Amino acid sequence: MSKRVFMIGATGTIGRATVRHMVAQGHDVVCFVRDRQAAENPALAGATIRFGDVCDPLSLGADGFCDEPFDAVVSTLASRTGRAREAWAIDQAAHGAVLTTARDHGIKQMVLLSAICVQKPQLPFQHAKLAFEKELIESGVTYSIVRPTAFFKSLSGQVARVKAGKPYLIFGDGQLNACKPISDDDLASYLTSCLDDGTRWNRILPIGGPGKALTPREQGEMLFAALGRKPHFRSVPIGFLKAIRALLSGAGRFNQSLADKAELASIGLYYATESMLLLHPETGRYDADATPSTGHETLQNYFERLIRQEMADDRGAHAVF
Repeated sequence: MSKRVFMIGATGTIGRATVRHMVAQGHDVVCFVRDRQAAENPALAGATIRFGDVCDPLSLGADGFCDEPFDAVVSTLASRTGRAREAWAIDQAAHGAVLTTARDHGIKQMVLLSAICVQKPQLPFQHAKLAFEKELIESGVTYSIVRPTAFFKSLSGQVARVKAGKPYLIFGDGQLNACKPISDDDLASYLTSCLDDGTRWNRILPIGGPGKALTPREQGEMLFAALGRKPHFRSVPIGFLKAIRALLSGAGRFNQSLADKAELASIGLYYATESMLLLHPETGRYDADATPSTGHETLQNYFERLIRQEMADDRGAHAVF
């Protein structure tokens, strides 16, 4: 059945894909955005665009919901950098304001894009996401909390350097972690289905893309295969990353800019060493076989399309290199 949906995070790549899928499914979508230029993207065609500040409860009510009826809220909104101040402002506080305003307007369903890494929280943005997840679960609103593994675009940062003849960078031996990457379109389709699929209501839903889990070395081998070249890797020791983080953390006590870089170094170290897979509650180990898969687009195909320049490298804040 068609639903009237209030959408936040619509101008990001996953947000745009989700709006496109919801409109194609016949839903009436209202996107609440701040960036007027980004809102002109053709992917948002068919949706109503309203402008305001998602961090401001007054703007949410007056400029967003406008005292009109909605059936659901869908959020693909996330902090851009993951640094503590931004994470608590966006991942927790802004979402909390949206949830409160939505409940005030009688909305009884929310679909939330979260992240699979929150199951082993060590970073501020993970704790911020978990804080809002808890608030949503306890709100009485019907919820679907989708925790995807890595995105294709977050793994494409070395395409240009490898095309230029440079080696593919790996941390350690390139097999310290693994993920089941998922495309924007496959994730958008899954998020859209949560509006109507009752089996996905009031659940936390970890999800990955099709196929087996891939280590960074295997991802590099895929890229070289797409280019028709022999694999060429260069290893960066994990100890080197830890040393950089320690140095920045120490200097950051006296300089805010260096403190910000220390936070980013901590995020980089986490992603270099932790798998984006389901964490087994009893063993405490990542379980590739237990990580659900969905969709049909593969990372190999994504690399090939990038190399043929059939699509843009639209990574934004998801760049690793």
